[in-house]
Amino acid sequence: MTKDDIYDHLAQVYLGKRKKDDAKTKKQFNAWLLINGLITAIIFASAFYGLTAFLTHNKDELKQNVIYSLHQGAVRFDYDFKGSSNPVERFALSIPDMDVGKYGSLEFSMRGKEEGVPGIVKVVVTSRYNEEAYHYIEGVNLAWQDYHIPLSEFKEISDWSSVQDVAFVLESWNVEDKRGIVLIDNINFATTN
Repeated sequence: MTKDDIYDHLAQVYLGKRKKDDAKTKKQFNAWLLINGLITAIIFASAFYGLTAFLTHNKDELKQNVIYSLHQGAVRFDYDFKGSSNPVERFALSIPDMDVGKYGSLEFSMRGKEEGVPGIVKVVVTSRYNEEAYHYIEGVNLAWQDYHIPLSEFKEISDWSSVQDVAFVLESWNVEDKRGIVLIDNINFATTN
């Protein structure tokens, strides 16, 4: 056997063995590719299901928290009982023809200004049938406070589809400071209580 024959024989043995290893590696690679593909599909399916469940749940929650805004932006309500003979100051927001009864509460934020704070504000709801119901808000000071008044507090209103306006009333005998400013914001009807 010559040197070339030995090299050819070794190359053939080596290459033959290598070909068998390549086929085995290729089968292992195909198996891993299949397993990784299945795992990836399971992960994507889980993520898709979780996302759709999350969005569906939030959609239901948003439907439960329906809000009808009565005014955009803060309202400035100045009052002065020192220079006026009128014992009552009133700021009213008209309500369009709609059934307010489908909402659960009247919500708003309120605060006084440095010029003077009222302390007590009367919230009045009036219907087109001259029904009038009120609720007193106490502790109105310089800090913003959120108020949620359930519509059930306005017991004198029998037909919520006939509500005409919502008013914020200051009475001279009930206010702390006889002159001041009240800011009212986020005035709305909401289904949350």
